[in-house]
Amino acid sequence: MMPRKLLVISLLATLSLAGCSASFDDVQSQMEAIRQKPRGKVEPPPEFNPMPTFTYAAHQLRSPFSPPVTADQQMLNTGKKVEPDLNRPQEYLERFNLEALRLRGTLQKPAGPLYALVEDSNGGVQRVRVGNYLGKNQGKIVDITPTQVSIVEIVPDGRDGWVERPRSLTLSE
Repeated sequence: MMPRKLLVISLLATLSLAGCSASFDDVQSQMEAIRQKPRGKVEPPPEFNPMPTFTYAAHQLRSPFSPPVTADQQMLNTGKKVEPDLNRPQEYLERFNLEALRLRGTLQKPAGPLYALVEDSNGGVQRVRVGNYLGKNQGKIVDITPTQVSIVEIVPDGRDGWVERPRSLTLSE
């Protein structure tokens, strides 16, 4: 059985190689015609002018990747001594950066408090009210309007102290 398979394979290989023994005269003549044509001239590459160097001098300005803050949010409270309550139990929305949270709407029962609907980066929507915390910088909700949630964060001031920083979430369309 094995010699028969070997015989069939060798016969097929011989027949397939027989087609390769054809004359290459037409290919050789075409190659010779191409070689006889005048050679083209390659243009030199264009000369590139070096770009002037740029020194970034706006490193103390707002990051272009964070949303702009309003003028009242830029004012820092320096008059009172603030300190985060590290013994307070963490709320669910404190797991996320404030930039990852989106205000999706508000709810209010008749004669009841106004609640905000905040979407986290996982796609879940949480109902929050004044006094709840969100964001990684001890952000406490101080006011809710139909289009905005005002937050006060407690952040390090860079001199072994803490400072309050107002932030807000605005309703996105």
